[in-house]
Amino acid sequence: MNLNLKATKQATYDAIVVGSGISGGWAAKELTEKGLKVLMLERGRDIKHITDYKTATLAPWELEHRGRVTTVAKEEYWAGMRTGYTANEEHRYLFENDKENPYEETRKFDWIRAYHVGGRSLLWGRQSYRLNPADFEANGKEGIGVDWPVRYAEIAPWYDYVEKFAGISGAKDGLDVLPDGNFLPPMQMNCVEKHVKGEVEKKFAGRHIIMGRAAHLTQPQNFHTELGRAACQFRNMCMRGCPYGAYFSTQSATLPAAQKTGNLTMITDSIVSEVIFDDKLNKVTGVRVIDQNTLESKEYFAKIIFMNASAIASASILMNSKSKRFPNGLGNESDQLGRNIMDHHLAVGARGDMDGFEDKYYFGRRANGIYIPRYRNWGTDKRDYVRGFGYQGGASRESWGRGVSTDGFGADFKKQLTEPGAWSMNLGGFGEMIPNEKNRFTLHPTKKDKWGLPVVVFDAAYGDNEKKMRVDMMNDAAEMLEAAGLKNVVPYNDESKHPGIGIHEMGTARMGNDPKTSVLNKHNQIWGAENVYVTDGAFMTSASCVNPSLTYMAMTARAADHAVKELKKMNV
Repeated sequence: MNLNLKATKQATYDAIVVGSGISGGWAAKELTEKGLKVLMLERGRDIKHITDYKTATLAPWELEHRGRVTTVAKEEYWAGMRTGYTANEEHRYLFENDKENPYEETRKFDWIRAYHVGGRSLLWGRQSYRLNPADFEANGKEGIGVDWPVRYAEIAPWYDYVEKFAGISGAKDGLDVLPDGNFLPPMQMNCVEKHVKGEVEKKFAGRHIIMGRAAHLTQPQNFHTELGRAACQFRNMCMRGCPYGAYFSTQSATLPAAQKTGNLTMITDSIVSEVIFDDKLNKVTGVRVIDQNTLESKEYFAKIIFMNASAIASASILMNSKSKRFPNGLGNESDQLGRNIMDHHLAVGARGDMDGFEDKYYFGRRANGIYIPRYRNWGTDKRDYVRGFGYQGGASRESWGRGVSTDGFGADFKKQLTEPGAWSMNLGGFGEMIPNEKNRFTLHPTKKDKWGLPVVVFDAAYGDNEKKMRVDMMNDAAEMLEAAGLKNVVPYNDESKHPGIGIHEMGTARMGNDPKTSVLNKHNQIWGAENVYVTDGAFMTSASCVNPSLTYMAMTARAADHAVKELKKMNV
C-alpha cells in the first residue's frame, strides 16, 4: 500500500496537458508560467529544435530520391497522397504513416497527422487571422448548429496577448471583416501583386487585397531572441522545420518558455487511451496512457486536464473514456461528441499569366502570400448560400524548373534557364464549412489499432452550401484576374477533394450554452467534468473562413487563466 501511495504521488501533477502541438504548447506555457507543475504527454517521438530537423538545410540533390515520391511512400501515406502534402521527401518524416495508423471511411476524410513533439506546429501554413465579431454571432442569427457562448469582445484581449508572443507579421488594414491585431512589420508584395491589388480594389467595391498575416518574425523583439528565435530568412522551406525559430512552433516558442520555468515534465511515446473519471469522487482524477513502444499501461494524476491532442484525437479519447456517470464517453450526454466535423474547403480558384514586368524580380523566397478577405454575404451582398470565403495566393516568375517540360538542349538552352521566366498568379479559395451533426466520426466497435485502441471511422462530406459557394469561389477568382489584365486565365474547381484537405479539422466537442446540445461550456470546460478543458480545434462552434490556429492559441491562453483562477478558488 505504501509503495502504491508513493508511486501515485510520483505520478501526480497540478495539471496534465495531452498533446504538444500548437494548443498543447500554449497550455503548457501558460500553466507553468502561472506556477503549476505540469506534465505534458506526447503520443509520438521527441523532435528536438534544430538538431532533429534532418532535412532543413539539405539541397535537392542531397535527398535520397531527389524529393520524388517513391512507390512505397504512395502506399504508406495513402491519405496524404490524396492531399499532396505528406508524400514529399523533404518533409515526409514529420507526417504520420497512414498504413501504420489506419482509419476507416464511410464518407472520405483526409486525416493528416503528425505524432511527435510539436505536432503540426512544425508543419502548419502559419497564416494567422482573427475571427470577426459576426463569426461568433452567425450560428445564432441563422439558426445553424448552436450559438457560440462567447463573443469577439471577450476574446479580443487574448488575441492581443498571443499575437505578441507568437510574433505575427501583418499590416493594420482597418477592415471590419478581418480585425487588426498586434503585428510585427508585414512582408511586402511584389510588383505584380501590387498591380493586381490596385486594379481589383479600383474595379470591385468592397474587395481588398492585403499582405498575408503570418506567424513569422520579421522584426524579433527581445523576448523572442531570448528564447533563441531569429528573423525569417526567406528560405520558404518551413515544412522541413525551421532551425532559426523564425516561425512560431512549439519547439521554437512555447516549449522553451515552459521549460524556462522549471515546472514542466514532458513524457513522449505516451498514448493517452482514456481520461479517468472517478464515480465515487464524481470528478476526473487523471489519464491512462499506453507506451507506444512497450505497450505498458500507466496512470498519471492531476487536478486539471487540458485536452490538446487535435480535434479528432481529443474527441476519440473522450469517447473511449467511459464510466457510470458518462457511459457514452466523457462529456457526451448531448451525443455531440465526434459530431459537427468542420474543415475549410479549398482546391478552387483561378490562375493566369501576366505580360510585362520582365525587368522586375523579388527578394528571396517569401514564405507568405497575399490574402483577399471575405466579401460575400458581407454588408449588402447577399447570395444563395450562407457565410463566405477568402483567397490566399500570390504572383511569381517561372524558375529553371520550367526546363523540365520545355524542348531544348545545349549551352543556349541552359543559359536561357538562368533567366527568370514569365509572371503568373494564382488565387486559391478558402471557404467556410458550416456545422452539421451528420458530419461525424465514430469509434469502430471491433477493429483496433496495434495499441488496442478503437479505429476511427469517418462519415463526413461537403454539403449543398459549400458546393454553391464554390461556384462563386471559382468564378470570382477568374473575374478578378481578368479585370487585372492577366491572360490565359484558367478557373478550377476540384470536386474530388474531401474534408480534411484544409488540415483544419474542428468542431467535434463544440462549445455552447446548453449541456443538452454541446460538450463544453464558455470556458472550454466539459459539462459535468469541469476540471477538464478542451482547447484544440474540437471546441470550435463554427469555422469562419479564416485559418483557425490563432483562435486556438487565444482560447487556450484564456482557458488556462480561468483554470488557474478556479483552482485557487478550489472550484476544480
